[in-house]
Amino acid sequence: MTQTIAAIIIGRNEGERLVRGLASVQGVERVIYVDSGSTDGSQEAASTVGAEVVSLDMSRPFTAARARNAGLDRVRNSGSRPTFVQFMDGDCELQPGWLASATAALNEDPSLGVVFGRRRERFPDATMYNRFCDWEWDVPVGQVRSCGGDALMRMDALDAVEGYNPGLIAGEEPEMCVRLRAAGWTIQRIDHEMTLHDAAMTRFGQFWSRARRAGHAWAEGAALHGALPERHGVPETRKALIWGFGVPLSIFALALVIGPTGLLFFGVYPARAIRFGLREGGTTEAWERAFLLSSGKFPEALGVLEYHTRRLIRRPRGLIEYK
Repeated sequence: MTQTIAAIIIGRNEGERLVRGLASVQGVERVIYVDSGSTDGSQEAASTVGAEVVSLDMSRPFTAARARNAGLDRVRNSGSRPTFVQFMDGDCELQPGWLASATAALNEDPSLGVVFGRRRERFPDATMYNRFCDWEWDVPVGQVRSCGGDALMRMDALDAVEGYNPGLIAGEEPEMCVRLRAAGWTIQRIDHEMTLHDAAMTRFGQFWSRARRAGHAWAEGAALHGALPERHGVPETRKALIWGFGVPLSIFALALVIGPTGLLFFGVYPARAIRFGLREGGTTEAWERAFLLSSGKFPEALGVLEYHTRRLIRRPRGLIEYK
């Protein structure tokens, strides 16, 4: 049986990043670009290179999950059904040889539903935030529990779980991977270059928003799949609440009892950062990661608390964007 691949790219106002991404997938049988209200000519650029353009209804909130599902709907409802689907964000560029290696892995193991490789930051030397992203994406090779936004997936696996949860504003891939594993599919990271990603993070405020979004995603994931044996999102949510909320609150409470000297206990944060930096070799990059991991617990906790507050008052959160 002939195997085919469809590429689903999602984006909004990605400009030249989208143009590069579209050019990198021109070898596949179908390219679907799902646009979330761009005003920079992205839809026209995609049409020019032959991509099928799907424009999301602007009267409803945009989410990456909703956009990916819209691409899947186009694949299911028109044209031939592909064997595999390559998902990619509009600020990414597929690397040469990736699809051949990824399809070989899927063909070798019929239980494999998702395969992904090394996602790299395009400009890691531009800012410490970009370098942090590049480090964060370098997960171990082998069978894993979840993937990110760029991955090659088996269409049968996507159909088995009915795609992404459109109500999630973030963390949609790990949540879907929970359901994929429950249905008997596996997820694997292979040792091959997959995509270049342009994070374009130049300010601490962008890092703060990204971390807050992560906290929100962990909290929502735990609410959906936090029970045993999965415990999805529970460890991350607990750490965010302890270090981003519980410890600071305890220190302030102690300072009210014993006086300003109690604030000295905030030294636990630089102490933890120093310990991490030394453990990672004491390089410039290690100290950067130590600082961002420590400071990131505060916005992560805010994201967790925001999710539960909005859940309590039944007001869903809109997108949390960092670009």
